[in-house]
Formats: sequence, structure tokens, C-alpha cells
Amino acid sequence: TKNPSQSFSLRWVFLFFHIWSKIISYVYKRITLIAGHYGSGKTNIAVNYALYLKSLGENVVIADLDIVNPYFRTRDSLEELNNAGIKLISSAFANSNVDLPALPQDVYSLLDKREEKAIMDIGGDDRGAYALGRYADAIKEENDYEMLFVFNKYRPLTPDAQSAFEIMQEIEAACKVKFTAIVNNSNLGELTTAEDVINSVDSAEELSKLTGLPVKMTTVTEKLVNNLNGKVENLFPLTLQKKII
Repeated sequence: TKNPSQSFSLRWVFLFFHIWSKIISYVYKRITLIAGHYGSGKTNIAVNYALYLKSLGENVVIADLDIVNPYFRTRDSLEELNNAGIKLISSAFANSNVDLPALPQDVYSLLDKREEKAIMDIGGDDRGAYALGRYADAIKEENDYEMLFVFNKYRPLTPDAQSAFEIMQEIEAACKVKFTAIVNNSNLGELTTAEDVINSVDSAEELSKLTGLPVKMTTVTEKLVNNLNGKVENLFPLTLQKKII
């Protein structure tokens, strides 16, 4: 016979996990679309965000739709993703110049399997965003997504809120999906200091006011987190892809 106290404890455990799963579903949309200008760091964020959701107990799939940028690919983190149990969907022609027909067909199954959290890494600028347009209707019909614009004020073509806003509009027009939030990923690579991050906050907030969208998080390398705690809100620590280091 079961001990009544054990049955009571088990009920609380099941209740906790049920409530936790509901919180996760509410806070984190099923589909997260990540886009931004070339070199903004969106691929690195996509990989880290996928690993973060997996750490919360989610079934996670990441799709690389960036067929434009030949330098930094989600596939560069394939070993790390496999070790974490995260499925990667990417084109068989990754790192080539093959046009839109090379998009992976598995993306359609990703949209159908609604029990999985999906991260989609979208190509930089409007040309790369055209790839997402192929799936826009299905994504908007499900209506359980967020689309994050990755802002890096230290890139030459997005040094201020106005220039970043113009890039956002170009991407939205190309992919037919509206952004829902901003990620401040302003950095100078390995040379980034805590002061660089702090100095980017006003620009990110200005972009937020210009667009009416919230700054969902400010991303920083793990070594800077302790220096920025209490100084910058909604910090999200990043581990850089090996190819980026």
C-alpha cells in the first residue's frame, strides 16, 4: 500500500510540472523568428536561445533559413545542438549560393508539429527575409509566434535607431511578418566591454520608442554578466559559436 504522504507529495510534483509547463507555454511562444542585419549576431542568438529553451525541458527544433550569409551558419554548432538533443533543420546546400529552392522541406513538418518549440534563424536584411515569406501564412494562422529584431549599434549600417528602424521595415515587407520585440545585441565581438553594452542601452530604448516594441533582452557574453547585473535589465548570457570566436 502507498503511504498517504507519498501520494500527496506526488500530486504536488505533478501539479508543479503542470503549472510550470503552462507558464513556459505562456511566456515563450511556440515559434521564435530571429532576424536582423548582416553581422548583427542573430545566428549566435538563435543557437543560444534554443539551448536555453531545451534547458527548461522543452522539445526544441532549430531551422536555419539563412541562405544568404555564407560565413556564420547554425550548422557550425551542429555538434553542440546534437549533444543537447536539439534537431537542426538546414539546407543541404548550406554555405553555397543556391537560391530559394534549396530551402529545407523539413520546415513544413516543423510548422505542423505543434508540440515542439521552434527557433527559426532568418537571413539578414530583406533579401534573406524573402525565405521566411514562403511560410508566413502558416505562421500567422497558428498565431503562436514572436519575431525578434537583433540590433547591434556597433555595425556600420545600424549605428542608430533610425537606420535600424529602416532595416526592420525592409525585412517586414520582404517576409510579410511583423516584428514583436527587439534584442539588443550591441557588441564588438571579443573586444566588447561592459561599458560598450551600457552605452548601447539608450539606442536600443530609442528604437523601442520608435517602433513601439519592447526590448526583450540585452545579450552579453557570460564573462560580462557579473559586471552588468543590476545595471542593465533582462540580461541574456551568450556562449559564442566556435566559428565566431
